[in-house]
Order: sequence, then C-alpha cells, then structure tokens
Amino acid sequence: MQKTSKRSYATPPRRGAAFWPTVGFATLAGMRSMSAPAFLSHYLSRQPHAGLAGSRLRFLQKPVTAGLLKVMAAGEMVADKLPNTPNRIAPEVLAGRLLSGALVGAAWYRSRHGSALGGGLLGAAVAFASTFVSYALRTGISEKSGVPVALVGVGEDALVLAGGAALIGSRRPAVSEWRPL
Repeated sequence: MQKTSKRSYATPPRRGAAFWPTVGFATLAGMRSMSAPAFLSHYLSRQPHAGLAGSRLRFLQKPVTAGLLKVMAAGEMVADKLPNTPNRIAPEVLAGRLLSGALVGAAWYRSRHGSALGGGLLGAAVAFASTFVSYALRTGISEKSGVPVALVGVGEDALVLAGGAALIGSRRPAVSEWRPL
C-alpha cells in the first residue's frame, strides 16, 4: 500500500489566472493610481495567498495596509477634482501610475506562484496604456459634451469603484490559498 501525504497537490491555476486579473488591476492603476493597490490589498487581506509568504510583497495581505491604501485611494479621488492637481500624463504623476501598475502586477503574479518581475512589467505596461486612454476619454468627453472635466472625473471614479469591486468579487480562492488560524 502506498503511503499518502497529508499535503494535497492540486492542479496549477489556469494560464489566464494571473494575466487577466493583472490587466484589470493595472487598468485601474492607470485611472486612479491608489485604487488598484487598495482593491488588491483588500482582497489579499481577506484571502491571504501562500505565494506571497516570504515575499516582500506580503505586506499587501495585512489589514492595516488595506486600510491605509483605502484612505489614500479616497484622498486621491478628492484631490483629482482640485484645479491645481497636475494631469495624469505629467511625468511625475505618470511615474506613480506605472509604479502602482507594477506593484499590483507583481503581487498578483507572485500570489499565483508566478514571476513577480513578469507581472510587474505587464502591470506597468497596462497602467501606461490605461493612463493615456483614460486621459483621452476624460478630456474628450468633457470637450464634446461641455461637461466640466471634474464632473466627468466623478463618473470615472464610479467606473473605477465598480471595476475594482467586480475584480475582487469575481476572484475565486487560488489553489495555493491559505488562511491563518
């Protein structure tokens, strides 16, 4: 009789299990830089993943991190409407969005036992594209409709919130998920 181990080996996650969620989170990062890490940290703080154990990215699983990121995301949504806030395509603001996309991409890929570097590069690239597309849409809608750009930004906030909620609500626990006792 063959000895069985207490450890169960499940099939690895599907190929798109890391790619598509990263695209979603990084798209949010291009629209609102703090919202993507806030949503991801909220998810990870409730469903920690073994793929982040021992990683420098494990801080995203801490409830205090999730709370701080939510406050920062709310602050960003308010600051976005202020007249002195620089455009998202200004180099210093764009850099923050790229870093946010890289962070969520690296963390998501790593949580799925993938390459943090690969996830980070994908996240940064998608955030870059999302930044310019969302900027063009926001300014274009404002110009064509005559609606103030700040009001269009409120609609964009609603889209970010709905998209983030859909992303974390549709995530099934990973094969490698673990929950502390």
